[in-house]
Amino acid sequence: MMSSLSTTARVIGRAVLLPGDTAQPLMGCRVRAGFPSPADDHLDVEIDLHAHVVRRPAATYFVRAEGDSMLGDGIHDGDLLVVDRSLEPLPGRVVVIAVDGEPTVKRLERRGEQTFLVASNPRFAPIPLAGRECEVWGVVTHVLHALPGGEP
Repeated sequence: MMSSLSTTARVIGRAVLLPGDTAQPLMGCRVRAGFPSPADDHLDVEIDLHAHVVRRPAATYFVRAEGDSMLGDGIHDGDLLVVDRSLEPLPGRVVVIAVDGEPTVKRLERRGEQTFLVASNPRFAPIPLAGRECEVWGVVTHVLHALPGGEP
């Protein structure tokens, strides 16, 4: 098992709403991931993706993930993470945290009296936090990634 922090985080900017029309169309039906069904032929409302994923703009920033240690949580190399600094880093939450000065993204877990960072890729060993310098940078609330063939 690898024990490095592998999936790192690189801050790319604050969650600032730009002036202008940022709303995009939202279909009035849900899309099934199973058997196909007839789709509605109209758009219901518009959705502002920024408003949908950013609840507290002053406490939210975006960061790119690097590495493959969080694949089980749907976090891929290059994904855009939405991180809220105002949320409490409770066990079970995925956090962006600097461990000994190196930022990483992992799930926070308690085992008895000890706290660990746990990857969702079984190739990576849990990281015990006892005796290490740690600074939580926020809780990951959303993950955005492109599907193969979906990028221009």
